[in-house]
Amino acid sequence: MYVEQISDIPTLALTGRIARITLNRPAQANRLGPDDLAALSRHIAAVNERDVLVLQIVGSGKHFCSGFDIGQFAAGTEKSAFEDVVNALEECRPVTVAAINGGVYGGATDLALACDFRIGVDATRMFMPAARLGLHFYRRGLERYVSRLGLDTAKRLLLTAEQLNADQLLACGFLTDCVAREDLDARVATLSEMLASMAPLALLGMKRHLNAIARNALDADALANDIHRAATSADFAEGVRAWGEKRRPNFTGR
Repeated sequence: MYVEQISDIPTLALTGRIARITLNRPAQANRLGPDDLAALSRHIAAVNERDVLVLQIVGSGKHFCSGFDIGQFAAGTEKSAFEDVVNALEECRPVTVAAINGGVYGGATDLALACDFRIGVDATRMFMPAARLGLHFYRRGLERYVSRLGLDTAKRLLLTAEQLNADQLLACGFLTDCVAREDLDARVATLSEMLASMAPLALLGMKRHLNAIARNALDADALANDIHRAATSADFAEGVRAWGEKRRPNFTGR
């Protein structure tokens, strides 16, 4: 197991094919400053270079994340850095799981939407105060809101700054699943282990192309190549054998 720990910036832990990024500013509801964004960018790049199939994003304390530190906007910090990190999370190689342990506010709502799965707790609350602050949300964030939640829900959340609770978030699709707080780690672990047991070529290829379809940016040639690669892979042959023999397959990513 590998763990990077530097002060209160986000940390990265790697255990086999599952990685975990932990946000480490609980006293500030895990809000993100420039140092945090740099660490997240570095961690995502590191995960992309390793044989990782699942990346978990978790918050320490009582909240998941409260987005970017608004004070840094006022100080003139380049705000595109936040969008760059969230886009990199959406585009990263592994399947991503957000463990939402409480409040998720501001830009963190888009950080969660960039993940493939969002597991929340019954105390989850979210709101997007951009319009109340006079802040126009960036393009890819708007696209994620619409593609994940639908136009009407995107308008409701972005234009009114209304706060939604866990039941409402589950109903509108923001949450993939909702569990009691004490069951969150176990639910995330079960889902992560299930995902990590899948055939890598099919798992990661479909994740990538589904996200491209949601953005109306599908590369048809790349899709065809990945379909062919999976169909002619040793993993597909192993999957067929294991199915017939009623055993768990042993996938190698080849």
